[in-house]
Amino acid sequence: MNTTSTEWNTDTYGQGAFEDRCAPRQRVHIPASLRPSGERAFNTVVVDLALAGFCANSIHRLHPGNRCWLTLPGVEALLANVVWWESGRVGCAFDRLLSPIVHDNILVRFRGDGVFRNV
Repeated sequence: MNTTSTEWNTDTYGQGAFEDRCAPRQRVHIPASLRPSGERAFNTVVVDLALAGFCANSIHRLHPGNRCWLTLPGVEALLANVVWWESGRVGCAFDRLLSPIVHDNILVRFRGDGVFRNV
């Protein structure tokens, strides 16, 4: 199994998850905060990341179509739309694609174990 791919969660989470698969998802483990529109932010862990969106842990049910803001360490809040929520995971599509430079910088700073590295 390729450890950088997230095909491992396609069957379990998100039946169709990110509908727009314009870029490959990378398996990560990034502590972050997620703030649904009109609600308070809560701590989460982003488990995969792509230019178009992300999948994160969410014990709070989020409804498809709702907006949310993802805040990663060292990155300004990113606006996203909820695509799906199932079994404690949420899949969201970014309002605007991440810049490949920002995406790659995030991946460089996290080696998969949630440890933040200043670059």
